[in-house]
Amino acid sequence: MDLNDALLREAKKRAAAEGAPLRDLLERALQQYLGTRRTAARYRLRWKTERGRLMPGVRLEDRDALFDLMDGRR
Repeated sequence: MDLNDALLREAKKRAAAEGAPLRDLLERALQQYLGTRRTAARYRLRWKTERGRLMPGVRLEDRDALFDLMDGRR
């Protein structure tokens, strides 16, 4: 690729001012020119519930006792 020297210098200055690589600046410019955008992969939360009941002696309001039980210290 052969670019105009003055244009390339300006692009390098802009990239340096933004603290970004020249490649990122050029990619953004091309994406804007072409009307495309990078789409981030969407995160999809899959909520899974389990049926059950509390074990005898479990007190949900006592955090330390609950952690001790989960760690097998009780």
